[in-house]
Amino acid sequence: MTDRTAQAADYAAAGFGQELEPGSRPALVLVDPARAYIDPGCPLYAGVEENVEAMRTVLASARAAGIPVIVTEVRLRADGADAGIFFKKSGTLVAFCEGSPFGGFIEGLEPNADELLVTKKYPSAFFGTTLSTHLTALGVDTVLIAGLSTSGCVRATTLDAMQHGFVPIVVEEAVGDRDSSIHESNLFDMQQKMAEVWPLARAQSYLARE
Repeated sequence: MTDRTAQAADYAAAGFGQELEPGSRPALVLVDPARAYIDPGCPLYAGVEENVEAMRTVLASARAAGIPVIVTEVRLRADGADAGIFFKKSGTLVAFCEGSPFGGFIEGLEPNADELLVTKKYPSAFFGTTLSTHLTALGVDTVLIAGLSTSGCVRATTLDAMQHGFVPIVVEEAVGDRDSSIHESNLFDMQQKMAEVWPLARAQSYLARE
């Protein structure tokens, strides 16, 4: 067995990785599709251009299916004081401070006028925002998650989606990270403990039935 296969077998033997059944009222949460991650001039550049293409695809599928779409962004004061300890720990957050050119949306991933834009200060799209209330009011039971980065804001959002009672579905190709091993490890861990991790084709098939 490969190391990953052996790891999966070990987790399964311990009872992890039970399958979550998606519901019939999904929404898409597109986490922080910021230019910072694809601009080589930014310290946050992550080389995730292929993942961005998958994000565009799943966003188009969600819009075609007529499901709610929520797009998040990080916007901070010039001194970063509104992000507290998070800003002190991660100096790269200056990319999202007032006046930075890197905080804007990647082309083709901007929210439409009728879609909810969630501005956040911390990793999770749920923390300190009205996202949970918005999803509940819409009757949403399942949250498809795409965006950046896998080990950071995507993971935090996925965990909080589960904790708020929504079935999280992470779209595998439509999330990315600056380190492929960290990316893969986080996908594995989310699949085992808090979410389903689906390939893009399966997510599109699910949306086509909605």
